[in-house]
Amino acid sequence: MSVNEYEAALILRSGAELLRAASSDPRSDEGYEEVKANVAEALESIAEALSNFEAGLGVPSRSTGWAQDLHRVADDLREGRAQNGGSGVQ
Repeated sequence: MSVNEYEAALILRSGAELLRAASSDPRSDEGYEEVKANVAEALESIAEALSNFEAGLGVPSRSTGWAQDLHRVADDLREGRAQNGGSGVQ
């Protein structure tokens, strides 16, 4: 299956909306550690995509800072998992 950048961005947005809706479910803590791990991976991929887009432009932009911030958030999600012994409480 081939997806262009715009379609991929729409899928990402839809997934985020589904995740937000699922998190309002009273059982939202089920699988929370796996959710954090998957969100961390997704943030890493988004950061890489932003870096790739910026590299293609050849002009410095704010994407570099955004990508760094996304990497830090992904790291924090992973560290929170390790620091809390998998409890999901920070």
